[in-house]
Amino acid sequence: MRRLAAGTLVSGFIAAGVLAGAGTAVADDGTTRGEDGAAATVQGLKTYGEAVIRGAAGDQQVSAGLFEMSVEGGGMLQTYCVDIHTPTQTDAEYHETDWSGTSLGANEDAGRIHWILRNSYPQVNDLAALADRAGVRGELTEQDAAAGTQVAIWRYSDGVDVDAVDPQAEQLADYLEKNARNQAEPQASLTLDPPAVSGRPGELLGPVTVRTDARSVTVSPPADAATNGVRILDADGLPVISAVNGTEVFFEIPEDEPEGTVQVTAQASTTVPVGRAFAAESRSQTQILAGSSTSTVSATASATWAEQGAIPAMTARKNCAEGGVDVITTNQDDEPFTFELAEREYTVKPGETRTVTVPVAEDRTYDFTVQGADGFEKRFTGMLDCMTKAAETGADIQTLSGPTPAPVVVGSADVNLADTGAPSAAPWIVGTAITLVVLGGAALVVTRQREAGRGN
Repeated sequence: MRRLAAGTLVSGFIAAGVLAGAGTAVADDGTTRGEDGAAATVQGLKTYGEAVIRGAAGDQQVSAGLFEMSVEGGGMLQTYCVDIHTPTQTDAEYHETDWSGTSLGANEDAGRIHWILRNSYPQVNDLAALADRAGVRGELTEQDAAAGTQVAIWRYSDGVDVDAVDPQAEQLADYLEKNARNQAEPQASLTLDPPAVSGRPGELLGPVTVRTDARSVTVSPPADAATNGVRILDADGLPVISAVNGTEVFFEIPEDEPEGTVQVTAQASTTVPVGRAFAAESRSQTQILAGSSTSTVSATASATWAEQGAIPAMTARKNCAEGGVDVITTNQDDEPFTFELAEREYTVKPGETRTVTVPVAEDRTYDFTVQGADGFEKRFTGMLDCMTKAAETGADIQTLSGPTPAPVVVGSADVNLADTGAPSAAPWIVGTAITLVVLGGAALVVTRQREAGRGN
């Protein structure tokens, strides 16, 4: 069996789907995105006040409040950020994800952040009632409410010493921080579970279960269904064009159909649950949902089949609590399936599902290929962004990827630090420049001393 291929690649999120081959090696191009739910583009900070981060280097004033996002396909979202020291890129694209794929996955206070979102602005939009409940003295404006809520979130998401500048906002932040209680993570707005199935032609592959809070979901058949004869059926064997929460769907593969892979798409209009995380497809701070209009959400699931050879269903997801990527393999064959990952060999028995966690360093790109019997190959690429900047210091995590990619240089045209909650990088730049000057001077002195020694 060939060794695992590993190297660095430009940032992209985990490819989730399946690909199997019988006798001929085949590989995924890594472009399929595995996240379900809403996809949105950040529009900027819209309702905000000011806050002060207190640290050893001095106080730094930042903007704090609500961002707005436009949803792909229609809809608007309101979010707060949960990584105070990472800037938000203008027009950055985000996708809905589980807490486990963000810094919230390893944060024991994530449930308190969820409580804050449900018990403050904009979920509580009666500002007089909110002020009375929090014991705020004076008028509480929308800007105060947004700033106070964001400050309270930062205290739990980043563990920083941060205060709101406005007294009313600070009083709200103190109330929210003191009274926050753990609240369970909300479910995805729409997902298909599992996201991948496999089997032999002539069989019903599945079931795949629809999970959603939407009243109704539209199910679109595979794009090439008219040519390959693949049908999407329900548990009664009837064609599926719509579904509700809990509906089970199956892929019907014609018996004479050559090996292949198809994908089904589900789409709905619903409000995204408060507390859902949103991760960027670039280095942009993670967001958490505070409010949603009726928005378009979608999910996909894949089916792979082959007449003979390996037919595992293999997917991957980020596991921030463990600092890596979970590779999940389900063997739906009647023979054991053996594969190699990270120079180790694993076997999945018939009917079993096995998860292997691949360690990946924070902020490192990764690119690895799983190789198995009968020419099976499956490639996963992406970047792990699991920690807040404050938590990254001192992290000691091994990685499969190669050398650290060059750091991203953020230009002023891309980011407005006053609108992100991230302090200016000027002190760091100045400090680095001074350090380089000192080191350069020291090197020059040593060189001259050596030359003088040779002259004697």
